[in-house]
Amino acid sequence: MTGTQLDLSLHGGVLTAQLVDIPSVSGQEQALADAIEAALRPLPHLVVLRDGNAVAARTELGRSERVVLAGHTDTVPIADNVPSRLAGTRLYGCGSSDMKSGIAVQLRLAATVPEPARDVTYLFYDAEEAEAFRNGLGRLAQTHPEMLHGDFAVLLEPTEATVEGGCQGSLHVNVATSGRRAHSARCWLGDNAIHAAAPILARLAAYVPRRVVVDGLEYQEGLNAVGVAGGIASNVIPDQCIVRVNYRFAPDRSEAQALGHVREVFAGFDVIVTESSPGALPGLTSPIATTFTAMVGKPPRPKYGWTDVARFSTLGIPAVNYGPGNPNLAHTPQEYVELAAIAECEQRLRSWLTG
Repeated sequence: MTGTQLDLSLHGGVLTAQLVDIPSVSGQEQALADAIEAALRPLPHLVVLRDGNAVAARTELGRSERVVLAGHTDTVPIADNVPSRLAGTRLYGCGSSDMKSGIAVQLRLAATVPEPARDVTYLFYDAEEAEAFRNGLGRLAQTHPEMLHGDFAVLLEPTEATVEGGCQGSLHVNVATSGRRAHSARCWLGDNAIHAAAPILARLAAYVPRRVVVDGLEYQEGLNAVGVAGGIASNVIPDQCIVRVNYRFAPDRSEAQALGHVREVFAGFDVIVTESSPGALPGLTSPIATTFTAMVGKPPRPKYGWTDVARFSTLGIPAVNYGPGNPNLAHTPQEYVELAAIAECEQRLRSWLTG
């Protein structure tokens, strides 16, 4: 254990500042996991489990329903924005929006709601911002699957205190071209693989992303080049070029259907999958989800981006995103969270858990 101590009696904004001030870039979450575990272990109403740098805590009251409140403890690399900084009604700092303010809400509820009307599992997991195979929630699903069981799950991802249903799937592929290497002074003896990538970029530039309504929420897709790699020296005609492409697809498509669509767009080129994650349907039709959405009191929105609601969806557990942060500020050097949004999320979740 480290010497860092979290004070769960503090209001959510101050607790968020404490969390931001413990750096936890993906792969470096131990200090924060230690602090969370140390804060939760003394609470007599919780059963606490540690798995690597993930911490799970749950009530065991025999209620008829169990809900899961989950949040990732890691952040993207710090951009000169730690320690935290308070400016008026905003708390600035790495992870303040995505998603240490959500973690603060979880911790406050875990500490101050000892007898909820629904049993609650609180999950604090590592490596969500890293490669999918490192994801701490995925690891928990393998090592302690009982910790993910529930009738409904809430991911405290940044949503500006509004329910965001489901999430987009994400497919990463390499679209490759090949050529023939030659000296650039005698370029006619070669075949330039980078030039051969021009049709790939042209198809991307002309691509019109699909808009589709799923369970009443409209998702907009996106197909974009996110990187180009080719060439080995300034005097060599390259014989290989790879365009890295990311497809964010609506949750009405499976991973196989998404890949089939991408192969159609790039017909005639080699398409190699490097990473794939499924989307998740909005999950707003179950009675418990309907009750939760009504409690929030705002029209739900679609979730743009991938979140771990997809993991719960594959387990047959309805899940939504609901947290105090602003998703448009996530991963930016100017990241901040409104203090009022932290208080709002905590108050509404408290009323829902106790009601």
